[in-house]
Amino acid sequence: MTVSAASNEIIGIVGTGVHRTTYAHASALICQWAGERQSKYVCAASVNNIMEAHDSAAFSRVMNEADLVTPDGMPLVWGLKLLGHSEATRVYGPDLTPIILEQAAREGLAVGFFGGAPQVLERLVEVVTQRFPALKVAYAVSPPFRPSTPEEDEEIVARINQSNARILFIGLNTPKQDYWMAAHRGRVQAVMVGVGAAFDFIAGSKPQAPRWMMRIGAEWIFRLATEPRRLWKRYLKHNPRFVVLFALQLLRTKRIGSKASPRP
Repeated sequence: MTVSAASNEIIGIVGTGVHRTTYAHASALICQWAGERQSKYVCAASVNNIMEAHDSAAFSRVMNEADLVTPDGMPLVWGLKLLGHSEATRVYGPDLTPIILEQAAREGLAVGFFGGAPQVLERLVEVVTQRFPALKVAYAVSPPFRPSTPEEDEEIVARINQSNARILFIGLNTPKQDYWMAAHRGRVQAVMVGVGAAFDFIAGSKPQAPRWMMRIGAEWIFRLATEPRRLWKRYLKHNPRFVVLFALQLLRTKRIGSKASPRP
């Protein structure tokens, strides 16, 4: 069965297009592309992505040229709803990952993992192969934290393609993973899915926020408390500005809508 692409389901949030998708639709579309041996990239968008794109024209291009952008954070889901898309749901990278893995195992699609610390990656592969015994993990590499040389990058691309992995999960954190995927579309012959902290969460090396905190959009408080040094700037700089910018967008949308409405 062919899955319809979400190209006509893009909604702009503070200048970045976000697809109105679901877990079922996103996983089916990714596996369809993988089965067709297409080179694509998928971004899981949070407030951090939106604000990084707002601040950088280069990153804005990366986000807006992605083949699929899922609403990874609850503020984006609320934003979609406020813009009139009441059926919008969250498609969160760490939850999307096992859904894709399960479908890939059923369909015989080999997968790969790129990113994470060596011990995290080793544990991740152990966990997912235990959970999905039919899953073929064809590639798993923890790259150095420094930028790769052109020669190293060529070797990485060659090894990924030689592995025959059809879906490549990228765990490098935003915006690094998104830049990497954009730079490698057309070179890496796989569907690249940026899933950020999913490697750490699935491997159990970092705690996840309780589900109730996720549902009310308070996950960022939990993550800030557990990783204050790394995340304080992201949340305290980006979150307040996002609220202001989205409020302005919403006001403009309502103003335009009221002008377009016929007078009684």
